[in-house]
Amino acid sequence: MRRVRTGGARLPGWLTGRLTVRGQTPVTDEAGHRHATWLELFLDVVFVYALAAVVARLETDPTPAQGSVLAVLGLFLVVQWAWLGQVYYDTRFDPDDLPHRLLVLVALVGAGAMTLGVDEVPESVLLPVGYLIVRGVLLLLYLRARPTSPTARTITTVYLIGFGLGWLIWLVSLAVPTAQRPVLWIVAMVIELATPWVGRRRLDQWPVDKRHLPERIGQFTIIVLGSALAGLLFAVPDHPRPHELLIAGLAFVVPAAIWWVYTTFVTTRLAVVWLRGGQAYSYLHIPLEGSLLLLGWSLGQVVRLVDHGTDRLPLELRLLLAASVVVWTLCGLALYWLTARPSVGRLAITAYVVISVSVIATTVREPRLLLFLFSATIVAYAVVLNRRLTTLRQDWDRRTER
Repeated sequence: MRRVRTGGARLPGWLTGRLTVRGQTPVTDEAGHRHATWLELFLDVVFVYALAAVVARLETDPTPAQGSVLAVLGLFLVVQWAWLGQVYYDTRFDPDDLPHRLLVLVALVGAGAMTLGVDEVPESVLLPVGYLIVRGVLLLLYLRARPTSPTARTITTVYLIGFGLGWLIWLVSLAVPTAQRPVLWIVAMVIELATPWVGRRRLDQWPVDKRHLPERIGQFTIIVLGSALAGLLFAVPDHPRPHELLIAGLAFVVPAAIWWVYTTFVTTRLAVVWLRGGQAYSYLHIPLEGSLLLLGWSLGQVVRLVDHGTDRLPLELRLLLAASVVVWTLCGLALYWLTARPSVGRLAITAYVVISVSVIATTVREPRLLLFLFSATIVAYAVVLNRRLTTLRQDWDRRTER
């Protein structure tokens, strides 16, 4: 019987009609690693708008209520989790045939509904309906991939049980009073987030692609950074004066330095050694990316307040700015920990950022001075950490060559 290789599994000929690549073959490098396809990148487009809708809930009030910030973070988690589910499917299975493309297009419709519903949560049913569509498509994709191999049956069982239970709870939320919906959504998300950890041993039987998963998560991180920069640019007035351009430039330095550090970490490919099922790597990116989203909004508010002639920033905005940088820094340390146990020097530079931005945020009120000190702190951190990452990669290469 003719057998076809798909997603690492050996398929009998009678299954080739279900999972064989019929359209464009996913791009791979010489080692056979998966790369993002055009269909995956098309899916990202809708989620760009979803992220913009999420952060838009904070509007332009420089002193947002704690509940508003938590709501934005919760909605970001829902959006990011909906996107991440498709990524994990694609890193193991990617038939790219007609049924697969049609199902992904249906998921795009669901993502669009989520985007439209973000602004009216919890009154509108668009968000839960959109999420049900996106996750329902994912469940159908796993059902479709289930017969392809014994390993596929093992890992799809984990996802179908955990994600299926979460899907049912989201469905039930449509029938309950509006005020109770968020409670059910939280319960469903806890179950779904716990699923990959509970089934970790089974999922590790089929490790994720060491190039594809970091690449896709990195692309989403760049999308979040792009959203942060967009919020910053939109805060600049139409005819900026020189001092306003200076403030915008100082604000730009912060996400630019973050981009520099992150791309160095990804391109050195240090974390792929311990990637396995990818749970730790991908879960650490949830708070990391959420902090970047709030960082971009906070920087935009600083620029906007300068345009309005404010010479003292409110404490709430300064604390939110500092908290975003601190969370990003600690997540970076945790990602580093996946590669190697942090040295005293690595811990010291993390402590330097955490202490510095905390002191700056609580003591400096003048926006220009605050942005200057913030940008100088992050740039110094980026320079030192880039050197350490490069050295660590060189040491790793020398050890593997022996």
